[in-house]
Amino acid sequence: MTSWLPDISNGSGPLYLRIADCIEAAIASGALPAGTKLPPQRNLAYDIGVTIGTIGRAYALVHERGLVEGEVGRGTYVIDRSERRPDNQNDPVTAALSGTRLSEPPQNKIRFDTTSAPDIGQGQSISQILADIGLELPAEISSYSRVFPVSWSQAGARWLARAGWSPAPENVVPTLGAHAAAIAIITAVSSPGDKIVFEDLTYTQVSRSARLLGRRTITVQSDENGVLPDDFEKLCQQQHPKLAFLMPTAHNPTLAIMPEERRRAIADIARRHGVWLIEDDVYGGMTTDENPLLTALAPDRTFLVGGLSKSVAAGVRGGWVACPAHFAKRIKTTHKMVTGGLPFILAEVCARLVLTGKAAEIRNKVATELARREAFVRSQLEGFEFRSNPRVPFLWLKVPDPWLSGTFKKAAFDDDVLIDDEDEYKASRSENVYHRVRISFSSQRDTLGLAPGISVIRRLLENGSSGYDAEI
Repeated sequence: MTSWLPDISNGSGPLYLRIADCIEAAIASGALPAGTKLPPQRNLAYDIGVTIGTIGRAYALVHERGLVEGEVGRGTYVIDRSERRPDNQNDPVTAALSGTRLSEPPQNKIRFDTTSAPDIGQGQSISQILADIGLELPAEISSYSRVFPVSWSQAGARWLARAGWSPAPENVVPTLGAHAAAIAIITAVSSPGDKIVFEDLTYTQVSRSARLLGRRTITVQSDENGVLPDDFEKLCQQQHPKLAFLMPTAHNPTLAIMPEERRRAIADIARRHGVWLIEDDVYGGMTTDENPLLTALAPDRTFLVGGLSKSVAAGVRGGWVACPAHFAKRIKTTHKMVTGGLPFILAEVCARLVLTGKAAEIRNKVATELARREAFVRSQLEGFEFRSNPRVPFLWLKVPDPWLSGTFKKAAFDDDVLIDDEDEYKASRSENVYHRVRISFSSQRDTLGLAPGISVIRRLLENGSSGYDAEI
């Protein structure tokens, strides 16, 4: 045990960040050598006059920086970095870009951190389509995709159509999933140094990828109904962003659904300030929401992206982007440049799934299964605050005091359950604290398979005192 204490009298910014920086500086100077046990969170909080929550966030941050390691009951220790093999978790640049998930999750954990479509027997339909393609188009399978059949875009137009709107097939580009579509759009319509707007909580794989591309990320404030138009207007006036990435329906992770009036306001602001919009409808397409799509309200500047991974099969990583008129060629070329190109067999499987009606049939079965699971999880977590949607494979759970989302995630991990804390969804460093975690329930075989992990979550929620002991 060390008698070292951080000096937080100097500097500015959040206390937890100052404490984390003090720890990092002490490790670098040798004041905290490898193997040193950091003070217990309660003790340090008392000694320097801050809350235990502040210490918890500081310890979580230095853990994310790859400086310490620890486990419940043992404490937190400074890592001997000279003896550790460099990997995703120890390289601070990679860690900052990759988020809080482990690069290789242990195989013995219950996975509540993935939202791929549940297995409802779709493999049989997909295997039959693959067999048909192999018999009918052997030459195309053995070559590169040099010509895009119109059926690929027709399938995308059908899949993306929703709420009374449908795109023209000539404006639809098939892609390697929704993520690849978003990156192609960002690359095509912005340049290094341009600012991209993200909600404070968002699908951060896109925001991190944007930073890798040299774009700057800025965040807009949201509430339970999505983006706040007044804050979006202010950002546009003061920071002149090039593009905004938004999820108006079934937002990930909050599940917010933006009302029509607010959508119209966002579309109007984007038009007046010349801001491009990416509308991520991956989860929205699974819902019954009838609010108009942003692309229906601002078709001249909105790119709508969607795919099959959440509602049909993640192993068939296909998707589409509906572009403003005359942009399809640019997006198709950019997508090829940033991804290496679209495999023929992937695009053909996706197109046939949609055009034969199999994709819609699978999506309906997936929705039925998700509704069954959501009802089960809802019953098991009764009495606690969370947001869910019967057709979306996750819920947004508030952890009671004294839990922090990071310490709750760590405690769940120690009980063999993988979940996502709020930091996994923060587009940039933020002082906003939500005390929320995302619990996904699509990867287990059935509701029976959910029971052990949900039991762990419930026990941790009921045993708040564990929040004081979850050393990070």
